[in-house]
Amino acid sequence: MKTYFPTIGIECHVQLKTVTKLFDGVGNDARTAPPNTLAGPLSFGLPGTLPVLNKAAIELAIRAGIALNAEVANYSKFDRKHYFYPDLPKGYQITQYDEPIILNGRVDAVLPSGEIVSVRVERAHLEEDAGKLTHPDGVNYSLVDLNRAGTPLLEIVSFPDIHSAVDAKAYALELYLI
Repeated sequence: MKTYFPTIGIECHVQLKTVTKLFDGVGNDARTAPPNTLAGPLSFGLPGTLPVLNKAAIELAIRAGIALNAEVANYSKFDRKHYFYPDLPKGYQITQYDEPIILNGRVDAVLPSGEIVSVRVERAHLEEDAGKLTHPDGVNYSLVDLNRAGTPLLEIVSFPDIHSAVDAKAYALELYLI
């Protein structure tokens, strides 16, 4: 076992605090909203609905890219990633794949020993969240709440530069602080 050592990369989703969803003009604060009251036509996958990009989400992503010591792309694009889950009625998630908004960042984290661990960030890309399934106790069915569907997320993906649980914890904490 001495010839093996951990090699860890971390993918972290950060919910962006915007007034509206990533591609729909519906409110984005679902913390106290009754189920399915903040779901717009796009989240339901209604025919004829088209996404309209939230400018505030782009601005927050750019700010995050600067904080991650990263390159902010001059051009990025969105793709469809198909999922067939009950909490994603349109059957796909709008996300970025091959041309994300943020590339080649770095997070320097302080270890308990005082040493610095430097973790490269491969990419950070925008995507919309799916809905939420709840499973009430004592029943044999699940409920779908689409309030979270369409919430803007920034998915931050590190390179596998982490080689211990201590390093992973330090990176995650520094990422949280950023």
